[in-house]
Amino acid sequence: MFTAFARAFKTPDLRKKLLFTLGIIVIYRLGAHIPAPGVDYAKVQQCIDQSDSGGLLGLMQMFSGGALLQITIFALGIMPYITASIILQLLTVVIPRLEALKKEGQSGTAKITQYTRYLTIALAVLQGTGLVATARSGALFQNCTVGDQIVADKSIFTTLVMVITMTAGTAAVMWLGELITDKGIGNGMSILMFISIAATFPGALWAIKESGKLADGWIEFGTVILIGFVMVALVVFVEQAQRRIPVQYAKRMIGRRSYGGTSTYIPLKVNQAGVIPVIFASSLLFIPSLIVQFSGSTAGWATWIQDHFVTGNHPYYISVYFVLIVFFAFFYVAISFNPDEVADNMKKYGGFIPGIRAGRPTAEYLSYVLNRITWPGSLYLGLIALVPTMALAGFGGANQNFPFGGTSILIIVGVGLETVKQIESQLQQRNYEGFLR
Repeated sequence: MFTAFARAFKTPDLRKKLLFTLGIIVIYRLGAHIPAPGVDYAKVQQCIDQSDSGGLLGLMQMFSGGALLQITIFALGIMPYITASIILQLLTVVIPRLEALKKEGQSGTAKITQYTRYLTIALAVLQGTGLVATARSGALFQNCTVGDQIVADKSIFTTLVMVITMTAGTAAVMWLGELITDKGIGNGMSILMFISIAATFPGALWAIKESGKLADGWIEFGTVILIGFVMVALVVFVEQAQRRIPVQYAKRMIGRRSYGGTSTYIPLKVNQAGVIPVIFASSLLFIPSLIVQFSGSTAGWATWIQDHFVTGNHPYYISVYFVLIVFFAFFYVAISFNPDEVADNMKKYGGFIPGIRAGRPTAEYLSYVLNRITWPGSLYLGLIALVPTMALAGFGGANQNFPFGGTSILIIVGVGLETVKQIESQLQQRNYEGFLR
């Protein structure tokens, strides 16, 4: 990986792309530290020191690179765009119009991208309004003594300015991501997501060292680093694993030329769903505690939810979390990969799987193989999401959003592998010797 980056910096056009990407990253991180209008920055820092966030709020805090709780202009980060992308992807299966656009190729994809942008702005307005309202009421930092003073001016005008600023910040983040995609290296949104998560690592790791008791905290610090490397190695191994289904294309004669007769394969990844099931499960599990928080009820059901579904180390929480991850893994794979469509495309171009008849038998075989490999993939996701929570519980109060937790490692490794592959492919294009040797 480091060799690829070193070679990329020696190539002039790739060096420009890398430097452009780094410049956009610097702008993004600067915006994540500029407070929104009307926010008392000193009181916000005081509340952050006194409070601890988890669940969906902690997940959004991670995706925003720590900007959410500081209520900056980039407080919402790329979370509205991620949510909009997932919603559009789910609606593509349900709404025929979107499915038809998806099949139109580049023009249809551009139209869906435009819809994603509109939905992102709408979600940013909604989430920004919720964040500002929560901050004004003091519920953003429940254990903070000055939580209701972080927004001193509670007038409608100040609230409106804050919501507009955060919405504009989300639009700017979306634009920065698209600039990286067009003129930089890698997928822009994925790069910004990578940077947001990586930005929280140093502070979280140093907090573990400060709270440690063995050798002034260095034993705990070293243990966490070692476990992190082991987790990364495991995730890289599984993320690269795939089942290759061989496909043979029949030879056809058109005039004096023969076409086809080649062999290829369909790569089915073990973790076909990626990190989406973990995000879905985390978001869904936060809903009960959110209802209790805003209802203010002290009834028996509210107390039971507070005892069993607020902290991430309770057996009920762990069990439900694991089951939800497995369920959403199968659900997302079922809507993102259509065996019937793949089988029809293969039949249209004269392709077939050796030993399997074209058409319906091919679709049934693909569905069978996909179900077989989704089981270990979903169990792997559940273990990756839960093992850090249980194994690192003694080091600084680990939760599902711990620096080396499942969501952060899956995203960082996935984005890192994809970016390195893009750099290597561009290097190969520029240094291809082929017939020139």
